[in-house]
Amino acid sequence: MSKKNNKGINYGILSGMLWGLDTVLTGFILSTAPFISTEKAILIAPIISAFLHDIFSSIWMMIFLGIKKDLIKLIKLLKTKSARYVALAALFGGPIGMGGYLLSISYLGAGYTASISAIYPAVGAFFAYIFLKDKLSIRGWIGLFLSILAIIILGYTSGESVNSQFSLGFIFAIVCVLGWSLESVICAYGMRDEEINPEQALQIRQLVSGLTYGIIIIPIISGMELTKMAITSNILPLIIITALIGTLSYIFYYRAIESIGPVKATGLNVTYSIWAIIFEILFVGTQITLKLVICSILIIIGSTMVSKD
Repeated sequence: MSKKNNKGINYGILSGMLWGLDTVLTGFILSTAPFISTEKAILIAPIISAFLHDIFSSIWMMIFLGIKKDLIKLIKLLKTKSARYVALAALFGGPIGMGGYLLSISYLGAGYTASISAIYPAVGAFFAYIFLKDKLSIRGWIGLFLSILAIIILGYTSGESVNSQFSLGFIFAIVCVLGWSLESVICAYGMRDEEINPEQALQIRQLVSGLTYGIIIIPIISGMELTKMAITSNILPLIIITALIGTLSYIFYYRAIESIGPVKATGLNVTYSIWAIIFEILFVGTQITLKLVICSILIIIGSTMVSKD
């Protein structure tokens, strides 16, 4: 195995590990003050958290691109067709995808959310088949079916305590899957014409997502007061660190794609659902069910079959 392949595999594993850690830390953040200070705060906390996550991630990316002396080139690229598609994709990946992800964590917990959302590469492959005419083989369709079956099993709670909170969390996780999978398809379509490197695309994505939250969504949900409370609270350093961990996850993922291609990179990245379960057990002490573990493995196998296709 070449040195480049070894690096790519390490990048892919790190991307999954860091996103699993990001998921668990975000769940912890949402369980602390000021996000649980009132009923309204609990309701809108995931949106505020998503806004802060993407804004601070954008700042981290600016620092990173500044060190690489790549910011000026990025400003010139903002007027291109590719940048507009990346900006559109950011709306699906950020306010819709990330918003759904964090809302699901709030209602469902990190383990279940990570497991369900790990289906997004398979669904992305399906949308690519529909919109980009990328063909799926029999193996790809079997993988897609396997992932969806695992999601149905996770959502089926006969004999367990079914409540509206679980149902809401499950719905938000599915919204996340749709947002992230459409984001990847739109990005792929936009980058066919002009060349934007992954790190520049990530900067555009995080900045557009953060600004959309800050300018449109936060005022609509009357979240300015809670945002100010979060920024001035002692939880802010953890929010900034979590945003850094999420940013590093993205960077390692894109570098893995560059080194070993999207097939292996995606297969390694979706292991974040397993990492989230491991970190939840280690740091939160959450009791993990056998059903969750089995379904997580099925989702990873199914997503890898589709991605490998």
